[in-house]
Amino acid sequence: MLWIDDTLAIADWELSESFTRSQGPGGQNVNKVSTAVELRFEAERSPHLTPPVKARLKRLAGRKWTLDGAIVIRAEETRSQLRNRELARERLVELIRAALVAPKRRVATKPTLGSQRRRLAAKTVRGEVKALRGRVGEDE
Repeated sequence: MLWIDDTLAIADWELSESFTRSQGPGGQNVNKVSTAVELRFEAERSPHLTPPVKARLKRLAGRKWTLDGAIVIRAEETRSQLRNRELARERLVELIRAALVAPKRRVATKPTLGSQRRRLAAKTVRGEVKALRGRVGEDE
């Protein structure tokens, strides 16, 4: 079980991990040890997440969201397979926690009468300044 918060936990069957060799320099260790972790979470099929949370999760995941509704997180920062597993799981938990927070609804408001008057007065002053920038007229 992967605990997200006190009330939400992800079952083990929803998570799958595969291990591959990490990319980049690293000598013998990177060439012979599979330390990179690819964590796959079946988000679309998860019974623990509500549809609004799934929609927010899909938007937050971006390119990590696959066509079949899974989130794929790859971790290959450290030389340790165990630490990379922990990093991948931490990233998944952070992503789901961010999706659990519902955004506040924006309440439309009207500008106050004073702010409207100040804006129009500033526009008038600015227009007068710009009107004075033309060519100087010939004095007769």
